[in-house]
Amino acid sequence: MMNKSNLPLITVFTPTYNRAYTLHLCYESLKRQTCKDFTWLIIDDGSTDQTQKLVDSWIDEDTVPIRYVYQENQGMHGAHNTAYELIETELNMCIDSDDYLADDAIEKVSGFWRKYGTAAHAGIVGLDAKQSGEIIGSKMPESIKEASLTDLYEKHKVKGDKKLVYRTEITKQFPPYPLFPEEKYCPLSYKYILIDQEYPLLILNEVLCHVEYLNDGSSLNMMKQYKRNPRGFAFFRKTAIKYAPTFKGRFRESVHYVSSSLLSKNHMFLVESPKKITTTLATPIGFILFVYIRYTNRSSL
Repeated sequence: MMNKSNLPLITVFTPTYNRAYTLHLCYESLKRQTCKDFTWLIIDDGSTDQTQKLVDSWIDEDTVPIRYVYQENQGMHGAHNTAYELIETELNMCIDSDDYLADDAIEKVSGFWRKYGTAAHAGIVGLDAKQSGEIIGSKMPESIKEASLTDLYEKHKVKGDKKLVYRTEITKQFPPYPLFPEEKYCPLSYKYILIDQEYPLLILNEVLCHVEYLNDGSSLNMMKQYKRNPRGFAFFRKTAIKYAPTFKGRFRESVHYVSSSLLSKNHMFLVESPKKITTTLATPIGFILFVYIRYTNRSSL
């Protein structure tokens, strides 16, 4: 094992599944980085395309430090589990296989963390932007220097996806994502919510990542994900219910919890709910949502 003092500051990790056609965007952006204080960890989640051959050619180029790991397909969250087990650097940042870094992202993160980062912080939250440069959603309030991810969205009404840079010690501290047989998805927010309860994020109102929502990406296929992975979603919703800061939030999560539980044929959902009264109130709407999801676009599955 390499001495930690010789490690770069940041691991950029990329879960990928049959994305050889777009993975080069991230690679090219890493080659353009104005600061080289990083390594790239690729978790190949069972690809059957030319991903390994492509990555091998990049390793041979020896321009970017790359570690490639292949595993049988587990889904995005399973790839995150593997990454968190392997990462040794102080910080880590996930860049999806259809996204790429701003040319100065590593420089911004490194300089900001070395100046402001402490053991009291979970890491950094920065901005995502479209390929055109337009910020996804909204910027974060300039008046605050740190906040939990939950507070940013619920209290400060921030909109849109944001780029998360976590301390590796923290991502290892909390439980891994559960793997359910025949399911391939559990919302990544499960771990983020748990981290939120103990550590705030430093706010960096700078674009770190450029994103594109492809037709085969998880963001645009959420309805299918919902149908195909009901136990993963129900598991997540229980955590979201438990820690939601408002009744409105708990009720919303309870509606989805009921729906996912019915999709997975778990009729003990009320007994298992962390907020039984709220879940009881949400059950009629959750049942309606279950019916809608169960019988919508059945031919597309």
